[in-house]
Order: sequence, then structure tokens, then C-alpha cells
Amino acid sequence: MRLKKTPRNFVLTAKHLLGISLYILAIIHSHYCCADDEKVISISEGLRLVTDNNRLLKIAHMNKDIASADTVIARSKLLPSIDASLNEIYFARQPGARFDSFKAFTAEKNSLSYGININQTIYDFGANISRYEASKKVLDVTQLDISRTRNLVALDFINTYFDLLETEQMVVIAQKEMERFESHLKEAQSLYSEGVITKNDLLQADVLLSDSKQRLLSMRNRRAVTASSLNNILARPLQSEIQVVDVPADAPEIIELEKAWDTAEKDRSEIKIIDQELRILDLQETVSKSEYFPTLFAQGGYNYVENRYMFPSNNWSLIFGIHLNVFSGGSTRAEVSKVLYRREQLSEQKRKLLEDIHLEVEKSYLDLKNALEKIQVTKDAVSQAEENLRINRVRYEEGIGTSTDVVDAITLLANAETNYYRATYELKRARAGLQYGMGLDLVSVYSH
Repeated sequence: MRLKKTPRNFVLTAKHLLGISLYILAIIHSHYCCADDEKVISISEGLRLVTDNNRLLKIAHMNKDIASADTVIARSKLLPSIDASLNEIYFARQPGARFDSFKAFTAEKNSLSYGININQTIYDFGANISRYEASKKVLDVTQLDISRTRNLVALDFINTYFDLLETEQMVVIAQKEMERFESHLKEAQSLYSEGVITKNDLLQADVLLSDSKQRLLSMRNRRAVTASSLNNILARPLQSEIQVVDVPADAPEIIELEKAWDTAEKDRSEIKIIDQELRILDLQETVSKSEYFPTLFAQGGYNYVENRYMFPSNNWSLIFGIHLNVFSGGSTRAEVSKVLYRREQLSEQKRKLLEDIHLEVEKSYLDLKNALEKIQVTKDAVSQAEENLRINRVRYEEGIGTSTDVVDAITLLANAETNYYRATYELKRARAGLQYGMGLDLVSVYSH
């Protein structure tokens, strides 16, 4: 019996289908690889995202836009104001005038009039120019507030970022601890079957494994909550998958505390804001005191009235005048007093702010030194605890050691790993806190 040959066109079609299938699989693989890459966020990329999308920063930028508009309003007071008018008058009765027994009309019953007038303040003892200069300094304050908010948002992100990295390490430690207890349970089951240990040792190993599984679940839940917090800061959906990249734990350069204080006093935005507000008060005092003095102004205009009883029907005018508020019910004196009280208040706030910043910088400085000392103490403890566990396992397998010795060694190793990684991320958070306290731009610091 001869086999029927497969048609050539069918073979080509199968090859085509295979090629199409491989192409589709490649596309799917590429899509998922790209999706995974999008979940990975470095600290510099995260800082860029958080400073672009954070709502507090958007509010701060809106305050700058408002201040910019106020600056335009204040500047307009320095420029002449131009008013134009167009009127059509309808009288029920035609106006007139009486001269003894003689009567004469003075206007038409219906008339049209129009005009244009220009008003300009010539001198007001610095009131308008001070308002304008004050508005520009308020604009500077909003820019400083943007920098302050940006740095605060960056610090919040950095701390949460390191919290997530620390939590992931805690998950790894809990996973290793569970695996060690699983290994210990298998060894205990083997020794129990051989009659080397009692049932009690076996039950103890089983219970400890259950406890380690619970700790692992708790750490995974903590990791999920921290990841949601980071997503919230990044303005992403809370349940979005996110992976973070660790930052090298290089030893930071420790500067003198007094130098850190000096840098903070020079660079912190909060202090610059108060200094600007004090300058604004000086300008506001000038504005308030100008009410005691007259204002010199000029007014010019052109007016036309359609009235055949009046001549000329159009005219130019120029007026120079002085305006003086003789009595304001004490409001001017109260405004000046309010400025003086506000200056005293701001000066006291600045002194309090300097004390708070000194305390903040000192706390971060001491936290940094403490974390460095902890790392020095714990960096060798992990390897020592691993060796201790290995020795106790060998002793237990040979029937020399006890189950308690192995359990204690596993717990000791988990504690050593926990202490080391906690100290590591305490160091990273303290360094960021010190940089923030000194007024450094965290986005620039962590963009390298």
C-alpha cells in the first residue's frame, strides 16, 4: 500500500502557521517583559514621578499662579487708568433755566455724550510702589514654598521607599527562617523514626514551623501595605505591582554638627520664607504710613455733548489735585500697629523655627551615627550566627546536641539578619533626614 503524499501547498501553509504562532508568542513575551520592566522603579525615577504628579506640589504651583496674578494687579496701580464713556440721555421734560421772567432751554430733550479720561497718581509717598515690591516678594515666597514642599514630598517618598526595601528583606528573612524550621522538622522526623528523640521534640519542631509561617504571612502583608503606601505617594492605583531597586549602602561622610546647623540656617526654605515675609512687612509698613500723607494726582480728558444750547460741544480738560484723608477713625494707626505686631510675631517664629531645625538636624545626625555603630556591631553577627547554626545542626544529627539548641540557633540567626538589615535602612533613612534637615535638594542628591 502506497502512502498518499501531502500536497506541497498544505506543507507551506503549516510552516506559515508555525511562523505566525512563533511571532505571536514573541509579541506576548515582549509585552509581559515590558510590563514587568514598568513595575520596577528606581529611587531617582520615583522621585521624578512623585515631583511631577504629587497633589501638594500642584497646589503649591497654583499658589504661585495666584501670586503672579496679584503682582500684575499691584503693578497696574503704577500705570495710568483710562476710562471711556458713552451716554444717551432721555428727559421726560426738556431742561431749562429761569432768569427773572425769562425762561430758556439749557439742553435738548434727548442728547448723546461721550468722553475719555486718563487718571494718574503722581506721588503717594511710596504706597503703590511698595505694594508692587511686596507682591513680587510674595511671588518669591511661593517659589520657596514650592521648593519646601518638593523636598518634603521627596523625603516622604524616600522614607517609604526604604521602608519597602526593608520590609522585603524582612520577608526574605522570614522565608529563610521558615525553610530552616522545615529542614529541622524533617531532621526531627527522621530521628524520631529511628527512636533517637521523643515525640515532644517532634511536636516542638512542628509548632515552631507553624509560628514561622505566621510570621512570614505577617511580613508579606506588611510588604503589601507598604507597597500601597508607596503607590499612593506616586499617585498610582494602590494595588499596582511595584518593584524597587536598592541603593548602595556606602558609608556616608559624617560632617560636624555645627557645620550641619550652619548649612541648615543658610539653605532651609522655611527660614528664607520668614526672611522674605519680614521684608514684605517693611513694605507694608510703608503702605500703611502713606495714609498719613496726601496723594498728588493728575487727570486729563476729552468730553463731547450733543447739545445745541451749549457751546462749545466738545472740550479738553486737565486737572491737578491733592487727596488727603483727614480722618479715618483710627484705622491707619491700627494698620501700622498691626504691621509692628506681625513683625514681632515673625521674629519670634523665626527663633522658634531655628530651634526646631537645630533639634531636627541633631536628631538625624545622632540617628546616623547610631545606625553606623549598629552596622559595625551586627555586620559580623550574621556569619557568626550561621556558623553557630551549622555546628548545632551537626551536633543534633549526631545525637550530641538537643532540639532546643537548633531552635535557638535558628532564632538567633533570624534576629542577627533582622538587626543588620534594620540598621542598614536606619542608616539610609537617617542620611536622607540629615540631608533634608540641612536644606539639600533631595531630588538632585538622589538623581546621581
